[in-house]
Amino acid sequence: MKNFRIIVLAKQVPDTRNVGKDAMKEDGTVNRAVLPAIFNPEDLNALEQALRLKDKYPGSTVTLLTMGPPRAAEIIREGLYRGADNGYLLTDRAFAGSDTLATSYALSRAIVKTGDFDFILAGRQAIDGDTAQVGPQVAEKLGIPQVTYAEEIVEIRKNKIVVKRRLEKGVETVESTFPLLITVTGTAPACRPRNARLIMKYKHATTTSERENVSEDYIFMYDDRPFLNLPEWNVGDIEAEPERLGLSGSPTKVKKIENVVFQAKEAKVLEADNQSIEWLMKELISNHTLG
Repeated sequence: MKNFRIIVLAKQVPDTRNVGKDAMKEDGTVNRAVLPAIFNPEDLNALEQALRLKDKYPGSTVTLLTMGPPRAAEIIREGLYRGADNGYLLTDRAFAGSDTLATSYALSRAIVKTGDFDFILAGRQAIDGDTAQVGPQVAEKLGIPQVTYAEEIVEIRKNKIVVKRRLEKGVETVESTFPLLITVTGTAPACRPRNARLIMKYKHATTTSERENVSEDYIFMYDDRPFLNLPEWNVGDIEAEPERLGLSGSPTKVKKIENVVFQAKEAKVLEADNQSIEWLMKELISNHTLG
């Protein structure tokens, strides 16, 4: 069985558990500067599927690709800590405000620049947009097949891959040729934890932008240990058309943002007895919360 080259599309997203009144800018874009940033959850599920392929087929490589501000390089380090081999950061002010169309275009151009690949894995959707469009759009731009809502990569035989999909009303097993793009759902196995040995190896891995603030005591490492240099690409590096990026390349326009705060209008404290539980069940059934 051949060694596979696997690309994982990952995104640093705002932690939606900590969204406040300043979460959105007036132009309708996310104010990422005021929100804690995390690894998009379903992208971690995708990373785990990639790492399982790497475990099963020794010699395979896992490459992370992310687009965002310089701080998004943290996503690449998180992937390296878990077993990925390398990663690329797309960062340029020209990418700011990109919708799914502009984002998928930039990612597709970067994938072409990385060279040949067998599989592209991505989370089903990002929690800051919930569109589930970027993965399929990347596949369309690259002209390759796609399998969405994947829960498990079952097996690879000759030039075919078998994938189990989790759908609303059941499970579907499909077969496809590759190269192929797969989007992975949150019901897939959780990503493995960081590896202590890999943390020690990659904790000083940085991009060019990050190294501007690195102490002189550590500069020598980047010549002696090339794996600590995380590639950073801009619009020119991926040979993209500027008019197809950022706000100018994004037909999606946000017309209005409204903050909604949910408040309980009434509450009832129940005793821990059968009578109270029976009352609660009847109440939930009568208002169609259940049944």
